[in-house]
Amino acid sequence: MNNNQACLLKQIMEVEFVLTETALYLNIHPNDERAIRLHNTYVQKRRELVSLYEAQYTPLTNDSMSKYPWGYIESPWPWEFDFTSC
Repeated sequence: MNNNQACLLKQIMEVEFVLTETALYLNIHPNDERAIRLHNTYVQKRRELVSLYEAQYTPLTNDSMSKYPWGYIESPWPWEFDFTSC
């Protein structure tokens, strides 16, 4: 795995953290329009980052489209990433 791949994956993980936190907040405050806008912004950002990652590297999840041969298994395992250079 190269440094660009690790850094892109780190960005995806950061966005997913924001999505989890905003979703938890919205479960308690469902009428907070500002939080909904923030959540929706990060939903779109995640879609764009995942699309970019999967186009350049390999599927992130086993429910993503794969080229032949099955690409999901080619992804590095979580403990194989080095995020120190990002």
